Amino acid sequence: MANDLAHAAKELGIKYFLISYVDLFGALRAKLVPAAAIGGMQKAGAGFAGFATWLDMTPADPDLFAVPDPESLIQLPWKPEVGWLASDLVMNDELVAQAPRNVLKNIMLGADSLGYQMKSGVECEYFLTTPDGLKISDAADDATKPCYDQSALMRRFEVIREICDCMLTLGWGPYQNDHEDANGQFEMNWDFDDALVTADRHVFFKYMVKAIAEKHGLRATFMPKPFIDLTGSGCHMHTSLWSPDGANLFEDEDGELGLSDLGYSFIGGLIHNAEAMCAFTNPTVNSYKRINAPVTISGATWAPNTVTYTGNNRTHMIRIPDAGRLELRLPDGSANPYLMPAAVLAAGLDGIQNQRDPGKRLDINMYTDGHKVRGAKKLPLNLLDATRALAKSNILRSALGAPLIDGYIKLKTEEWNAYSHHLTEWERANTLDI
Repeated sequence: MANDLAHAAKELGIKYFLISYVDLFGALRAKLVPAAAIGGMQKAGAGFAGFATWLDMTPADPDLFAVPDPESLIQLPWKPEVGWLASDLVMNDELVAQAPRNVLKNIMLGADSLGYQMKSGVECEYFLTTPDGLKISDAADDATKPCYDQSALMRRFEVIREICDCMLTLGWGPYQNDHEDANGQFEMNWDFDDALVTADRHVFFKYMVKAIAEKHGLRATFMPKPFIDLTGSGCHMHTSLWSPDGANLFEDEDGELGLSDLGYSFIGGLIHNAEAMCAFTNPTVNSYKRINAPVTISGATWAPNTVTYTGNNRTHMIRIPDAGRLELRLPDGSANPYLMPAAVLAAGLDGIQNQRDPGKRLDINMYTDGHKVRGAKKLPLNLLDATRALAKSNILRSALGAPLIDGYIKLKTEEWNAYSHHLTEWERANTLDI
């Protein structure tokens, strides 16, 4: 990695840098900086007006500076004269407490002081649509059960190959690409890593997929539920904690399903904080059309609606697919790549510190027998419920900081109110003649 970005530009042939950051809503913001100016930008940062993006700021606030992290440098494989950089936000020479990347780094630092390094991997599902986003891009992709459909996958080979080739060039260790459960939906997997590294790559992956789709005359969307009758796009998060000497602290050959007591306490924390955590793992109005969806064309939503955990069973919120890790199936494609792991780590550490018992695992099919479960919490029905749960959570407030929680709740409440002011065709169809 390049500590001296000016030197890296000369060595790698980079002519421009994208100095970028992600705001509270997960939108990627950037300035394009010529290589000749990158030396000064590396020291002082690129200037932004915070109020102009989704941050809880006003036009009266001073300049916001995005200070690039040289360790995050990614040279665009499809446009190698451009280098992309994740940044840490600074105002008045202090780190901005509500900035998502700063929040993740801060809680990871706290975990490190306890001897824990979180590693994570994400499964980013997305749709390839027509440029207007109204239809899937492949009219022939119309099977009732399209998951793993070889023909539908290969009809989009040029797009998938280019994205995967880019990940190979970047050294991410991509290992499989597939057509997912919805028509027009795809997933591409790469190796897990340190949670901050994964978060930076998650941000870049979304940008890369959208950019390459545009090159091919298509549109890529990570919207949780762009088509009401099709399976939504999840962002399943695989998680484990590691010691400074490189040992997986979730792995225990004598533990049930190969998971350690520490791992079960982590799960206990996720279960205890699930409703409030939803505000970050499922952060949009549309998110709740995925996790509370009726059966789709394929026969299953593949999304949870109840706070339960299990072994190798995809009908629950948390799955233990094999020894030494857990899979959180709750998040969706709209999750902020930094706030999602920050909230998960905060909830998990709460479970460890308070030795929260996740209870007995359930090995039932939640889609057919979930109604028989007694005492399991239900996930929020909408964004307002999730936001209110977050507002009541002293645990996440303490872990992630009041500036983040207060700003996030304020903006998400405004988003909900804006949605509530929107008149839908459903309302007209069902109440016009009452």
